[in-house]
Amino acid sequence: MTRRVVITGMGLVTPLGHDVESVWERLLAGECAPSKTTNFDASAFPTSFSSEVIDFQLSDFLGDKAAGHGDASRSTAFALGAAARAWRHAGLDQDLALDTPRIGVYLGGGEGPLDFDRFAEAAIAGCRNDDGEPTSLDTARWAKRALAVLRANHEQEQEHNCAGGHLAAEFGAEGPNINTLTACAASTQAIGEALHIIRYGDADIMISGGTHSMVHPLGVTGFNRLTALSTRNDSPDTASRPFDRTRNGFVLGEGAGILILEELEHAKTRGAKILAEVVGYGSTADAFRITDIHEDGRGGIAAMKTAIESAGLTTADIDYISAHGTSTEENDKIETLAIRKLFSDCDAPPPTSSIKSMLGHLIAAAGAVELITCVLAIRDNVIPPTANYKNPDPNCNLDYVPNESRKLPVQAALSNSFGFGGQNDTLVVRAFEA
Repeated sequence: MTRRVVITGMGLVTPLGHDVESVWERLLAGECAPSKTTNFDASAFPTSFSSEVIDFQLSDFLGDKAAGHGDASRSTAFALGAAARAWRHAGLDQDLALDTPRIGVYLGGGEGPLDFDRFAEAAIAGCRNDDGEPTSLDTARWAKRALAVLRANHEQEQEHNCAGGHLAAEFGAEGPNINTLTACAASTQAIGEALHIIRYGDADIMISGGTHSMVHPLGVTGFNRLTALSTRNDSPDTASRPFDRTRNGFVLGEGAGILILEELEHAKTRGAKILAEVVGYGSTADAFRITDIHEDGRGGIAAMKTAIESAGLTTADIDYISAHGTSTEENDKIETLAIRKLFSDCDAPPPTSSIKSMLGHLIAAAGAVELITCVLAIRDNVIPPTANYKNPDPNCNLDYVPNESRKLPVQAALSNSFGFGGQNDTLVVRAFEA
């Protein structure tokens, strides 16, 4: 018999706030976070704005225990903050006799700004002699000097799995500890794989979600060179406009979303409040191009279809779709096509919206944050809007819940995440039924 998996805790660190309820309130009001970049001087960049996390202090989440994570990068600190809120929300901060080897971590997380600085410093050091003069590249010398720089700056972590290590140490999670970096699909994939770990009996609790910070010169340069970012510098707050005919790229954001996934009987035994049930997961690859999704939407269709079928549902059972909805020309058009094809047996596809219109694109953290809003939509029977939608695109012809939230009964919601490399991941959550 398949073990059922429920959500018992949620935590957020986002550009619109650092707690679930205030972020939800601002999303429903259609507030938009993007503004002029302050993490670094971006005035000379084609894109001089972003969606930054502001007024963040880890001590606000962990108190004196924050000092024990002094080597945490920005993205790891976000994960710790969001996880601390989720842990408390799930009631796991109480004096419980937890079976720590049965608690695991599965994150989608990636590089942060300090990582790039350290890498650049190490690369430069490796190409200079002991007097600091440029020298010919010798692999052994380069490695030795680069390693010396990395060790001298050990307080600025480098490895992608560091966030998972910090979370394990903070919450005593001695079970499986895994990180995935599948670009924009990372945290959705992490949650889906964490779902399987619990279902197959390898853990009872998984701390899962994603964290990311790429609001950094290298991150912005890379996406600008791909022409993926909006350059609407005169109007940052309206620059992210998914599915709108005038869209011209996404807005780079940062943050973290963490959920506590728990085996149903384990949650019931400890008297946990159950927020929703994770019932379906689909993961596919386009096997097409590294930066483009297949133009017929086949990968997205397959991921959504697998998620719905694995949930034991049909397309008619889905009340709301949280779209990947990046505000790029190709993604929005092809995601729309995929949804229309899959839901062709319905009178119309369900209402579909993109909170990236307000938060920006949180990259590896995006899917987890969006899944949390699906849980809230089920709880409150209200759908968040797609902000900045003014000019209909004939290639994007769904009900995008334009500009205003909508009261609507939601029993089951589907959340899409599509990433570079042709990665497609979809989750289905539903209202919990005993």
